[in-house]
Amino acid sequence: MTLYGRQEPGEPYRRISVEEAAEIQKQGALIVDVRRPDEWENGHAKDAIHIPVDNILEEAEGKLPRDRDLLFICAAGVRSGLACEMASALGYESEHLFNIEEGTPVWIERNLPTEY
Repeated sequence: MTLYGRQEPGEPYRRISVEEAAEIQKQGALIVDVRRPDEWENGHAKDAIHIPVDNILEEAEGKLPRDRDLLFICAAGVRSGLACEMASALGYESEHLFNIEEGTPVWIERNLPTEY
């Protein structure tokens, strides 16, 4: 298996590009968009689920599988990094947590599969 992205010291997740995310998604990973509802409605990665970062702690158990890679995305990688940290604190394994650093605007700019 290809090892995607990079892991900074102390971070319980790997940082990946939008292209890496699209490839991992094809292998069965779940994209989790953590932006506000209005941002989500303006376009998001195809087949992503929406859980605003403020709701991760309450909604993770019911919506996030523990047996798949989870690719968190926001607008620029900050909220998605926080969501990765929260998922790790909830016991999700670091090897399954990824932060799509470039964010949804770059995803859309690069013509990756998008839904509106």
